[in-house]
Amino acid sequence: MQVKVVKFGGTSLADADHFRMVADIVRSDPSRRFVVPSAPGKRFRDDIKVTDMLFDCYHLVRERAYGEFESMYRRIRERFTGIISDLGLDFDISGELDYIRQSMLHRSGRDYAASRGEYINGLILAKFLGFDFIDPENAVFFQENGLLDSERTNRVLSAELRKHERAVIPGFYGAMPNGTVKTFPRGGSDVTGSIVALAAGADLYENWTDVSGFMAADPRIVDDPSVIDTITYTELRELSYMGASVLHEDAIFPVRNAGIPINIRNTLKPSDPGTMIVAEAPDTEHRNIITGIAGKKGFSAINIECDMMNAEVGYGRKVLEVFENYEISFEHLPSGIDTMSVIVATAELEGKRDRLLKSLQHMARPDKLSIEDGLALIAVVGRGMVKNKGVAARVFRAVSDADINIRMIDQGSCEFNIILGVEEHDFEKAVRAIYAEFDR
Repeated sequence: MQVKVVKFGGTSLADADHFRMVADIVRSDPSRRFVVPSAPGKRFRDDIKVTDMLFDCYHLVRERAYGEFESMYRRIRERFTGIISDLGLDFDISGELDYIRQSMLHRSGRDYAASRGEYINGLILAKFLGFDFIDPENAVFFQENGLLDSERTNRVLSAELRKHERAVIPGFYGAMPNGTVKTFPRGGSDVTGSIVALAAGADLYENWTDVSGFMAADPRIVDDPSVIDTITYTELRELSYMGASVLHEDAIFPVRNAGIPINIRNTLKPSDPGTMIVAEAPDTEHRNIITGIAGKKGFSAINIECDMMNAEVGYGRKVLEVFENYEISFEHLPSGIDTMSVIVATAELEGKRDRLLKSLQHMARPDKLSIEDGLALIAVVGRGMVKNKGVAARVFRAVSDADINIRMIDQGSCEFNIILGVEEHDFEKAVRAIYAEFDR
């Protein structure tokens, strides 16, 4: 029998009605053996996610605002007990909630506080499904530097999963070498799902959320964008990095090397096929030349001009060494014979701007040196671009016809992505123009 690992996001587990939908999905397919839940998300527009409430509790304790802490924690308690009551479960969670409250009052730590939404939701879901419960504190491990200990985690978690026919494993957290709780970045339940899929030797990792797959463009910018049927890990990585947010970008790596496909599905529309994320997909099956468009604002270009730059061995190394010394990573590095630009996130320059320029002036001796802020980057990605002529020309023409000036162009060596830099105020208009050009 196949093994499927299924992860459900916060919106999918926001209340008792959603719990029932999740249970129906899990029970409809016997191969859905391992379930990774998030903490309860928003039930309506102005609602507050449980994780955000837990963060607030953590900060209130640090501020010694104990009255406000108690009020906020009561809301968290009511959220969970309300789900249990609405589900009709005979399950007393008060001891766990009391323990968490006391731990937070004794300053148990930010990560511990943030992780308790997944923990309690996992207990409730396991009880409702009749599944075993596996605490990630005992099976997901981090190194001293805060990075995942992949080898130990896979070894221990694989052995643990073999003991259970069916189990719930909360997402988002694990344990440091000293036993304290450590969380992944936001969206970390996606990563946990991928880790569990690898450890289980799963045939498929289903990631259930509130959309029917991966959109070809941001629906907040483009009206009713199409759903991508199939996308490769490489394409997804490019789009996720550039702001597409259906799946946490780090969730790709554990399953990628193992060749485990990911299926993005909609909890509210379980019959929709969603998007399949695979290692490779034939170009002939790709109906559109481009797979998707994504981008984000908040970039700066450090522009360097120097006569005979190309003839000076090691010039680029000297420039990048300055950025390394200031612990600034670069996004793109477009260059000409006597020019180069280093594209960085503007936030990385905070408090370092003047010193960085002085160091570049000293090390590189440029003829001209300047910083240009207010840039947005747009990635046009698609495996179908490689074998189709004139794709770049169509991209540039669409942007030009929209009366938008392109400030930067960069194309990856694999030729399946084109990166454009435009002024931030032109960002949305450029995305819409490019999408309209190819969505025909």
